[in-house]
Amino acid sequence: MKRRRRETRAGKIGIAIFLIASCAWSAGALAQAGAKTWRCGSSYGDQPCEGGRALKVDDSRSEAERRAAEASTIRAEKRADQLERIRLSQEKEALERDRRAAQDARRATLDDRRFASAEQLTRARVRKMDTEPHKSSARFHGTPDAKGASSSGSGGKKKRRKPAGSDVG
Repeated sequence: MKRRRRETRAGKIGIAIFLIASCAWSAGALAQAGAKTWRCGSSYGDQPCEGGRALKVDDSRSEAERRAAEASTIRAEKRADQLERIRLSQEKEALERDRRAAQDARRATLDDRRFASAEQLTRARVRKMDTEPHKSSARFHGTPDAKGASSSGSGGKKKRRKPAGSDVG
């Protein structure tokens, strides 16, 4: 008995779904048949508007004309896609060129700063050397100090060592 109830419920649910779907389809078809198109200024809609007028929008073209229009639309869409890809690649190339130019400009600016800094340092050294008096030292003038050697202590004669075997005499 339970089994029979299930089959009955499933059958009723299936029939109900079928009826709802067919009603929805027929309502859509009826709505399309009675629908009007309204022009409101420069836009079109399915609702009347103030100052709008109803338009007759039936398609009176032949099947060949419809196919030609569809083919023309497809060609135009393909061309539009192609032009978009070209535009995007050109924008990408321009962006890359701008990025490289900015990178080169930054590099040149850094090089200029380094050069200016090195030049400023060189000028400061030259200025310091020109303004400081140079002290003379005994080392550069060759004057011996009290022990007979120059101020660096390495100006005199060095004693030579005797070879190890020369003490025998």
